[in-house]
Amino acid sequence: MPFAILRFEKRRGGTATAIEKHHEREKEAYKSNTDIDIDRTPQNYHIKEPPNRYYYEIQSRIEAAKCRVRRDSVKYVDTFIGGTHSFLLGMSEKEQREYFQRAYDFIAERVGERNIFTATIHMDESTPHMHLCFVPLTFDNRLSAKEVLGNRESMIKWQDDFYNHMSERWPELERGQPAAETNRKHIPVRLFKQAKRLDEKAQEITAALADINAFNAGKKREKALEILSKWLPDAESFNAQVKSLDGYIKSLETGNKGFENMLKNDIVDLKGKIEEKDESLFRHRQEVRRLQETLRKQEQLLKHIPPEVLDQLKNKKERGSRS
Repeated sequence: MPFAILRFEKRRGGTATAIEKHHEREKEAYKSNTDIDIDRTPQNYHIKEPPNRYYYEIQSRIEAAKCRVRRDSVKYVDTFIGGTHSFLLGMSEKEQREYFQRAYDFIAERVGERNIFTATIHMDESTPHMHLCFVPLTFDNRLSAKEVLGNRESMIKWQDDFYNHMSERWPELERGQPAAETNRKHIPVRLFKQAKRLDEKAQEITAALADINAFNAGKKREKALEILSKWLPDAESFNAQVKSLDGYIKSLETGNKGFENMLKNDIVDLKGKIEEKDESLFRHRQEVRRLQETLRKQEQLLKHIPPEVLDQLKNKKERGSRS
């Protein structure tokens, strides 16, 4: 079933430079996102190109409106607009452009076209998508993401209206169930990308350790330490995040059980909804198991690293922190 995807991320001004480097493809390489094919980056295009740097665009709009800004104020909203992979790739280039232009017009009408400072379409990843950023100024020039985007119920209305707007042109689109209704969290995509990087790095570390012998211990050990110093913080962070997913799966199980009990009187008519929930639980279990398998490999690798190598790495890290 094809879906149109709309997602908002509220951000403070400090993240603008990092977001700009990603959206505007200002990096020479993207090791953290292996989906990016830099050979296809020239195919990316703008519906609205930023006249200046992101941070300047944000600050100048806020200052021109003479807004009061608190330390925790949301200064801009990073909007992601996409769709089901097969649905978008099945379109012609002209129809894809129409899809993103129609989505842009929907956002512009809601938040004010003057508040949008960039809208770029990425064609260099597996699925085409748009990143659109705007400053959440109300029509009477107040900075208020809460008022522009609204609360939990308002976000459901946003999704309803976006679906209605897009399905007028593409009636084959389906209305998904928003996270605000299901109260479901999502396993971050970055965890799967991090797992892939760690798997690749594990092979490199295993080869480096196997290459250490009595004749080259000094030189090869230094190389192994250098690789480990880059791997260890990433592995520790990954391990902690994957272990925390046990609670996530339990919450899904609890939620599904409560949902099933609530619908017990209408089990015949609503069986399809229960099955949908069970399928979601099964999918998430499989995803967590994949991550846990990478965790198991990392823990096994850690056990095979000689204690003296870990001690040397620890001492090297402590000397670096003191300097």
